[in-house]
Amino acid sequence: MKILKTYPDRCIGCLVCEAVCSETYFQKPDAAKSAIRILEDDTGAADYRILVCQQLGDCIAVCPAMAIRRLKSGVVTINKKKCVGCYACVGFCPIQAMFTHPDEIVPFKCIACGKCAEQCPTEALEIVEVE
Repeated sequence: MKILKTYPDRCIGCLVCEAVCSETYFQKPDAAKSAIRILEDDTGAADYRILVCQQLGDCIAVCPAMAIRRLKSGVVTINKKKCVGCYACVGFCPIQAMFTHPDEIVPFKCIACGKCAEQCPTEALEIVEVE
């Protein structure tokens, strides 16, 4: 299964990944429409937390429309045609990596495409295969 592995100790908070993600999927740089979020550590240090789906799949069972499934690659995806916009998956996600936006009916999440990892200037992101 492939996931987007994060290295928070390398993150400088430049937010390039957020812009690349939103441009890739929504054709505009809008951090609120990114499936990856860079959060500042609340301790006051210059540390960052990278919030992104780890393809756990816990959301699959809670979807009443059966719009969420795991591909053969291991990536969890949402079928936009089947999704009813109930957001059960958003509330259920144990790592809070399923996102919504007022302009979008269907929630969105990382699909481990790797575009953000390609553009990260500090290599804080990497697509890896895990078992």
